[in-house]
Amino acid sequence: MHSVFEKAGQLLLGKDELIGGILKTTMHMAFISSAVAFLLGAVIGLLIANNRFPGKTPVKIVLRTLMGLPPVVVGIVLYVLFSGTGPFRSLHLIYSVPLMILAQIVLITPIAAGMTESSVCSVVERCKPTLRGLRLSPAKRFSLLLYECKYQLLSAYLFSFARAISEVGAVQIVGGNILYKTRVMTTAIALNYNTGDFSYAVALGIILLAVALAVNLVAGILQFVARRGHDRV
Repeated sequence: MHSVFEKAGQLLLGKDELIGGILKTTMHMAFISSAVAFLLGAVIGLLIANNRFPGKTPVKIVLRTLMGLPPVVVGIVLYVLFSGTGPFRSLHLIYSVPLMILAQIVLITPIAAGMTESSVCSVVERCKPTLRGLRLSPAKRFSLLLYECKYQLLSAYLFSFARAISEVGAVQIVGGNILYKTRVMTTAIALNYNTGDFSYAVALGIILLAVALAVNLVAGILQFVARRGHDRV
């Protein structure tokens, strides 16, 4: 076991080309998918939190349900849609990074929307009297609301990024785990574990844990700042 960790450390310090390529693909997929999913989810969450409409409670229930969408189910559905017999086969997206990004967006958007709605609802209720008193246009009210919820929104994005970088089920199915093309850290860890190459698995796991730790630390700091700001108000 000691030799496995020693070799993993050597791989990390030696800037291994294979690990570098896997990390690049992982970051590319995670940044794009989390950004798009967050933008969609934040708008949905803010609209739900800031408006009263018939059926709001059922909409929130559906949103909470979609937050627990199984990744393998999303992966299988997208595989069927984009594979050789699917209706979107002409797009030739199967086993590609764009389809992996699409799978991540489908998974993360409900999570970002649910987190946004639950974290900003108290801020929205607190700001409503002020917004009504200022008699601002809808666009300006929405901009002011975004500013007031900036820490909550940043936390939601960081969580979305952490979710994107740690996903394995859906991206494994639609990406195929192809070396130098669609292999990311999570799928590479699973593959190297299955083939007995524990040094690569440990090295990639260390990187993944380091990134996840950094993201969670930033999210925790932002939440602490947001709570202090709320207490002062």
